[in-house]
Amino acid sequence: MSHDGVGLRAVMRSAAFLTAGVLAVPLLSACSADDEGDRPAAAQDIAPASRDQVADGGTLRWAVDAVPETLNAFQADADAATSRVAGAVLPSMYRLDANGRPQINPAYLESAKVVGTEPKQVVLYKLNQQAVWSDGREIGAADFAAQWRALSGKDSAYWTARNAGYDRIEKIERGKNNLEVRVTFARPYADWKSLFSPLYPKSVMGTADSFNDGARRKLKVSAGPFAVKKVDVKGGQVQLTRNPRWWGSPTKLSEIDLVAVARDKRATALAADELDMAEIDPADAERITAARGRSGPLKGASATGTQSPGTGRDKGDKDDSGEKTGKSKDEKARDDGKSKSESDSDESSDGDEKDTSGAEGSKAKAADQQAALSAFVVRKSLEPAYTQLALNGSEGPLADERVRRAVARALDRKELAKVVLKPLGLPAEPVGSHLALIGQAAYSDNSGALGGQDTAEARALLADAGWVPGGPVTEQKKTEKAAGSKGKKADTDDSPGDDGTYIVGEDNKPSEADRDLRKDPKDHTGAHERTSAQSGIQADEQQAGKQYAKQGGAQGAYAPKGTAAPAGAASGALAKDGKPLTLRFVLPSGQGSESLRAVADRIAQMLQRIGIRTDISKVSDASYFKDHIASGQYDLALYSWPGSAYPATDARPIYSKPVPAADGSLSVEQNYTRVGTDQVDQLFDQALSTLDEGEERSLVRKADARIWAAAGSIPLYQRPQLTAVRTGLANAGAFGFQTPVYEDMGFLKKGAHPVASPSKTG
Repeated sequence: MSHDGVGLRAVMRSAAFLTAGVLAVPLLSACSADDEGDRPAAAQDIAPASRDQVADGGTLRWAVDAVPETLNAFQADADAATSRVAGAVLPSMYRLDANGRPQINPAYLESAKVVGTEPKQVVLYKLNQQAVWSDGREIGAADFAAQWRALSGKDSAYWTARNAGYDRIEKIERGKNNLEVRVTFARPYADWKSLFSPLYPKSVMGTADSFNDGARRKLKVSAGPFAVKKVDVKGGQVQLTRNPRWWGSPTKLSEIDLVAVARDKRATALAADELDMAEIDPADAERITAARGRSGPLKGASATGTQSPGTGRDKGDKDDSGEKTGKSKDEKARDDGKSKSESDSDESSDGDEKDTSGAEGSKAKAADQQAALSAFVVRKSLEPAYTQLALNGSEGPLADERVRRAVARALDRKELAKVVLKPLGLPAEPVGSHLALIGQAAYSDNSGALGGQDTAEARALLADAGWVPGGPVTEQKKTEKAAGSKGKKADTDDSPGDDGTYIVGEDNKPSEADRDLRKDPKDHTGAHERTSAQSGIQADEQQAGKQYAKQGGAQGAYAPKGTAAPAGAASGALAKDGKPLTLRFVLPSGQGSESLRAVADRIAQMLQRIGIRTDISKVSDASYFKDHIASGQYDLALYSWPGSAYPATDARPIYSKPVPAADGSLSVEQNYTRVGTDQVDQLFDQALSTLDEGEERSLVRKADARIWAAAGSIPLYQRPQLTAVRTGLANAGAFGFQTPVYEDMGFLKKGAHPVASPSKTG
């Protein structure tokens, strides 16, 4: 999960309230709507080009949030960078297509199918006879068996983050020959295609010691188009180089360098010719678009500028606008036969002749940086993750399903999606499912199980729950909480005098979101550079750990002090038993959070219209997930979860009903809203156990309808994916659902042009 986003599936799997039966659930049969999942809401934007148009050689410098703590994707501290390395250097039996659906990876598999169901499910894998590890050994049953034993959960000596699916396997054996692997399951497993992707060699998985420590900073044996050359923690870089034993289509790039650069530093790094590709925030995307002489919503068409097969563009090349591109310091130094340091030294020695001090110097530097950004284009799509409003149902007013449903019915989800996506020229469609995204086979809009925006119905639900306007309110002591969750005092990064907590709607001052929106869109100074908390927090998210934790790094968002009550707001706060209805809205305070801040502000205004006040608490990113979301110290929160091709497996821990632990606490797995039902658990179990794909999709949709009806979390919008890419880089950018094809990425030959791939802006 991420504060604003979430992490990858590899990380996502790291890691007491029954819905009242009196409320109608009209869509429990789940609409068929097979046509809803035909296409993703926005196409990927990667400047596709045929391999014969891509030059051989060159180094791609690709930004990551940090050097990965481990190269083992099955450990708890794995993150997005871990998954990126694994995708480039290890086998995956299946990879996702542009619609987020698993497809056989022909580099490793000739076929894979269920060959028996009685008395046990048996899957037969037929491997590509050319598939070998970098040490020359054939990929085979021994590797499959070692990974199964490591991840089965039967040996606690292996420090694994998850065992979903592997715990259902009974045995793995060699087939008729070395190219066949037979996997027999003790219990039927619908999502068997999720297994062995990635696949590690038996030298890593064979013993607990090698699993725990053998693949953290190095990976001696690999079997992908690239291999790990060096993990330079101090230098903040992972170097991947061509695998000389790769049997597939030859890699176009000679090397991929994964460079650790914080989000708020990426525009500077791009302008300084230190990166060729980086995911960026909307403010930096706007700067790049402006540098290229464009205005209005961000354009989706990929640039066609030519590029030499090196890390930088050809000197004096033209971009797709026909304008000459400037040279970076590195290029000028190379032209003169000097190193960058020598070039910098020369510039320094001329300092007395240049007036670079004060405002004029800053303006000149900003202008140079802006000019350098014209060498890049923004490629955009929708990330395979969605942002949700989480409602903590463990205590307080939200323990009552009627109050949760009232909150949900107060929201105009279409408006909230527009706040984030419309300025970027992306389709502003609310997400209609917790378990799949538009384009995926299991997708169906089941939001009707809860109902759309309806202020009158929301007020009626609150009245039925006993919350009435103008009711008597007992004066509270300063240390006493309103009717929301108990919560800890918010830790804050604010200036003295601001405790980080305040009530939305206290006066008529403009909201911070409004102030952000009023800023001059042409102001592209460095002050507009912002960080992204990956997601989130990559939340545990593990962040939802690192995952789905690191999964993302979520961005902070909060409604500002003094947000005015909207016109038409309910007169008088609602009250019950002497307490006003005030919900604690906890949000991270980190930078790069403009869009989330605006969303939180709009939500607070929508809730005030039905008489619910929001007590906004902005907390540090470091404590947001661990101290607030995971521990249940909130009423409302914004964070994200990724979409999965295997929702019956991956989503179950997020929505399963919390159960009491042996120590008396509540075991919630990843269900941080603490809202779950027996029916949802049963539907997930049935979906996992059927081998009929159509039946599995139907059961997943029924489970989603039940989750909507429980109103523990409200999906809002699919997260934007904005990637700055050097013009001339092909088959790379905003990948959307699709697994990157690393061997096809590279720089275009002179005169070559990619196929146009505009993002859908409907």
